[in-house]
Amino acid sequence: MRTAVVLGASVAGLLAARVLSDHAERVVIVEPDDLTAVGHAGPGGTTEGPGGGGVASGPRLGVPQGVQLHVLMAMGRTQLDRWLPGMSDELLGDGAVFCAGERVHQYTDGVRRPLIPGHDLISSTRPFLEERVRRRVLGLPNVEVARGRADGLRFTANTVDQRVCGAFYLPTDTPATDDDGFAAGSARTRRVCLAADLVVDATGRGTRIGTWLEKAGWQPPPVERIAIDLGYATALLRRGPELPDVAVTTAMATPAPAGSPQPDSAAVAEVEGGRWMMVLAGYAARRPTRDPREFVERCAAIPAGPVREIATGCEILGDVVCHRVPDSRRREFTRLSRFPAGLVVVGDAAASFNPVYGQGMTSAALHASCLSAYLRSGGRVDEPARDFFVRQRVVVDAAWQLSAIGDLAQPHVDGPYPAGFRAAQWYSARLGRACALDPEVYRRFLDVVNMRERPELLTRPGTALRVARALLAADRG
Repeated sequence: MRTAVVLGASVAGLLAARVLSDHAERVVIVEPDDLTAVGHAGPGGTTEGPGGGGVASGPRLGVPQGVQLHVLMAMGRTQLDRWLPGMSDELLGDGAVFCAGERVHQYTDGVRRPLIPGHDLISSTRPFLEERVRRRVLGLPNVEVARGRADGLRFTANTVDQRVCGAFYLPTDTPATDDDGFAAGSARTRRVCLAADLVVDATGRGTRIGTWLEKAGWQPPPVERIAIDLGYATALLRRGPELPDVAVTTAMATPAPAGSPQPDSAAVAEVEGGRWMMVLAGYAARRPTRDPREFVERCAAIPAGPVREIATGCEILGDVVCHRVPDSRRREFTRLSRFPAGLVVVGDAAASFNPVYGQGMTSAALHASCLSAYLRSGGRVDEPARDFFVRQRVVVDAAWQLSAIGDLAQPHVDGPYPAGFRAAQWYSARLGRACALDPEVYRRFLDVVNMRERPELLTRPGTALRVARALLAADRG
């Protein structure tokens, strides 16, 4: 492969570029944000230059969720170290926080879950992690950046074996154009085309891949959506001597009965620079606002001691920042009967899940591994990448099955419900209860959440039997 083009410098795009650097003579990442500039300050207002240690700069403009809390799960860390050896050690050496053992507190409906060794996390702000991944990837000799906004795909002229042969982009100082590449009231803009043997769409959940395919005469992928209407608010807080034995606390609420408001969920984690990062999540009419007083009051009402203590006892640094996720969505590429060669889709552009479950970056890293496995197994860029999408679907299904049960059980969500949903919801509620009673059930649940195992583990006869025994013993006791 001579040239590969990656649209977007997200974590998904960067890791895809890292994989492609092993297979292409030249890898070009198209990204509108200035990757060499100091970032915009996030909560707390602190910035640093790219690649420095200590407190990270703020998020890129193209990552509005970048100010929110992110953690790197164990499987995500494994994949990150696979593609960027020593990355975990570098993150920790620069100030990220290793969350393990007794320093991890997890609550559901106010009940602390049992401690399960081996499910460790690395906690940092998103810009801190992304800057270091970006530095490593852009340091590769055959990876470069073209600054601009992705503006379409180029297809070969022949109709029989038509394939993607490049990508268009608009340099970031160019006005927006219409579909024919013209800016309103102006001459033709400087629309640039990059020839490519393979194009990777990593432009995020707002990708225009369906429009680009349809414009060229291809069927767009079906999109499945669950309207979750999630809002979350994040703040950085000054860390003092309080809670030395706590690195991260999660406080989840199970779905409320129909007609009742869904209780808030929250999480707080130590991040670089001697700070706490706290996130408050609410749905529909209970989406949190930027009001710091409301933020503190609602976090203080969360039934988890560390969350309450930090919310009421620590100073908020900077503004409370909000973000909204209207839906979970996935694009069903494996359901298409025809798909052009020379194109794959990764990260949120393929599937974007409820962020409460924290699986986004781990999924993105696994998508990169799917791309590597496809190319190493003889996948040809001049043929449709069906085998890649089949591999990727295993990853997408694993995250989707876990989050969809919780999403669809929310009192404000009104379907569409898949076949067997009521039975799955019934079992999921009992599984959740058993997690607080049987450490082995909880270990299996965490293996699925951390994407080490497929969701089928939770419905196997052995697990179902343990769930039944735990509930029976609790009812008798």
